[in-house]
Amino acid sequence: MQDPNADTEWNDILRKKGILPPKEKLEEQRQAEEEREQQVLQQQSVVKTYEDMTLEELEDNEDEFNEEDERAIEMYRQQRIAEWKASQLKKKYGELLEISGQDYVQEITKAGKDIWVILHLYKQGIPLCALINQHLNGLAKKFPEVKFVKAISTTCIPNYPDRNLPTIFVYLEGDIKAQFIGPLVFGGMNLTRDELEWKISESGAIKTDLEENPRKQIQDQLMTSIKCSVPTRREESDSEDD
Repeated sequence: MQDPNADTEWNDILRKKGILPPKEKLEEQRQAEEEREQQVLQQQSVVKTYEDMTLEELEDNEDEFNEEDERAIEMYRQQRIAEWKASQLKKKYGELLEISGQDYVQEITKAGKDIWVILHLYKQGIPLCALINQHLNGLAKKFPEVKFVKAISTTCIPNYPDRNLPTIFVYLEGDIKAQFIGPLVFGGMNLTRDELEWKISESGAIKTDLEENPRKQIQDQLMTSIKCSVPTRREESDSEDD
C-alpha cells in the first residue's frame, strides 16, 4: 500500500480531488499524535516512579499527576512523612555525651519513656577508661536511638574509688538494669568493641547484629591452642621409652 504521506504525483492528484487531506493537515495530525503519545508516556513514567521519589520531588512533579494519582500520592506522602518523623525520633543521639553530676537527673533520670541510657564513669589517666570511651563513641554512632554518656566518676559519686573504674551503668527510665564494675569485668586492655557491644546487649539496651559472643571465639581458640600443646599419654610413653 502506498504511503499517503509520500510526496508523489499520484498523492497530489488525490489531494486535489479531496480524497487525501492536505499535507499541512497531515503534518498537524502527526504532530498532535506524537504529543499525545509523549504525554501518555510521561504520565506513565511519573506514576510508575512516584514511590521512588523524595518528598521534595513529589512536590515538584505534582502538576503532572491526575486526580487518581494525587489521591494515592497523598497517602504515600503522609506515610513517608510519618516514617521520616519516626526515624528522626530514633536518631536523636549518635554521639558519646559528656555530663557532670549536675546533669545526672536531667540526662539520665528524666531521659524519657523507653529511652535506654549507657553511663560510663571514668577518670583521665586510666588506659582502660580511655579505651572504653573510644568503643562507646563508635557504639553511639551505631545505635543512635540509645543515649550514651560519660562522666568523671567523682562528679557523679563523691569519693568513688578508682579501683572500681571503669564502671558502666545501664538505665531504662531512670532504673538501673545492669552494671559492670571494675577492670576484671571488661577483660583488660584486650577488650574489643564487639565484646563491649555484646556485653551491653545482654542487658537489653541495644539489639546487636552479632551472632555470638566474640569472647567465646577467643576462648575456643585458646582452648584449641592449649590442647595442641599438651602431649598425649602415647607421646609421653614414647618419650619415656626413648
